[in-house]
Formats: sequence, C-alpha cells, structure tokens
Amino acid sequence: MARGRAWTHDELVIAMNLYCTMEFGQFHARNRVIVEIAGKLDRSPSSLAMKLCNFASLDPYHAARGVRGLSGASQADRAVWDEFHRDWEGNAFESERLLAEIKGKRVEQETEIDETDLPREGKERERVVRQRVNQHFFRSTILAAYDRRCCVTGLANVELLVASHIVPWALNKVARVNPRNGLCLNALHDRAFDRGLMTITKDFRVKLAPELKTETVASSTQRWLAEFDDCPIRLPQRFLPDEQFLDWHRRQCFRAS
Repeated sequence: MARGRAWTHDELVIAMNLYCTMEFGQFHARNRVIVEIAGKLDRSPSSLAMKLCNFASLDPYHAARGVRGLSGASQADRAVWDEFHRDWEGNAFESERLLAEIKGKRVEQETEIDETDLPREGKERERVVRQRVNQHFFRSTILAAYDRRCCVTGLANVELLVASHIVPWALNKVARVNPRNGLCLNALHDRAFDRGLMTITKDFRVKLAPELKTETVASSTQRWLAEFDDCPIRLPQRFLPDEQFLDWHRRQCFRAS
C-alpha cells in the first residue's frame, strides 16, 4: 500500500462524496465503507478517515460548533471543497460515477436506479440517468446530515423519510442538489411543507399555517402535526439549511393567512 503518495483530484472527489453521504460519526478506520473504499484506492482506512475529517475542518458549520476536524486540510482539499459548492449538480454526478468506477460498476448500478423504464440510449438516457443519480446523491446526503431522522419528529424509519427540497427541484436548477436546500422530513410533514401548510422560521422552529390549527374537529393525524408547532427542528450535523432558501419558502410558499 502506497505511503506518502499525493492524493489525486479524482480520489479527493470520491472522498468528498463519502464526506457528504456518510453520517458524521462514521468517519473512522473501522467503518466497513471506509475500509472498502480505502482498499480500492490503495490507501489505508486511517488515511481515508483522516481525509474526511480534513474536509470537516473546512466546513464553516463545524467551525461554528467548535468542531475543527484534524485542521490538516490541504490546498487540494479546499479546491475540491470549493468545486462542489460552486457546482453541486456537476460534482455530485461525477463523484458517484467515480465511486462506481472504482468498484467496477456502472453508475446506474451503484445508485440503484431502476433501469427498466429508462430510455434505451442516447442523450435522453444520459439526461435521465444524470438526474436520477443526482437525486440519489441528494437523498443520501440529506439523510446522512440529519442522522436518518426526521428533523421535526425524530422519526427514524428510513422508508418513511423524504429528502425534501426547500426551493422545489423545478424552480431552481442551481440549488437542486445543494444539500443546504434540503430538510429530512417524514412523508406527512414533507407534504405539509410542500403545500405551504408548514414552514421553518428564521430561528429554525416549526410554524404551521393557521388553517391547520383552526379545524373544529381535529383528527389524530392533525393533532400530530399541531403537536410540533413552534418546536425547534433537529439541526443537521452539516449543511445547515440556507436562510435564503427558507426565506423564499416563507414568502412564496407558506400560507400565512
């Protein structure tokens, strides 16, 4: 196993993918994913785990929380960090493609895309594959950031969780894959958020639309929604929701009256 070898750009892109899609507490040399990918890269699990911690040291959210990582990020690390933040859509896809490649898979296999309804070939297939790969990356990143729990209720059943866009996918191409445009919500609260029946305040508290609180006969489901009104959300371990996106939702989507 090579020691002292400089990290290539592609290796750093793969490491950044892992930083995004793995839960923060998994950044250690015993984690099976880190062991597997380190072997594919011909590096030690410790060196790959250290690289993920170096990316953490670049994250302003961790800096604000006093989490410094190993504070050993290189200029190359920072360059890849900046590349992702300038173009989440392009770099998310490339990182998934590279990860699949080192595993000897096609990106469709690695991201578990159902290929039965894909166009057979050509530009349209490429477009659809890219879109679904990026949707997979976004969901993986949001679930990892929120420890696979709904940020409103704490529900931890992954099958009932949604990586919810604050600004909808169709309305902001640049922010489609940006994890700061995401919240981890259970399916019911996701629907309420999408329909403007719920929003998140500037101080990260749940706010329900008046119509959800004025029903004369409240169902158990409605009471479950109302129970969390004005409660703080569970903040993510990285990629804090961007206030500009939340402000857009409050102004353009939320049914304030």
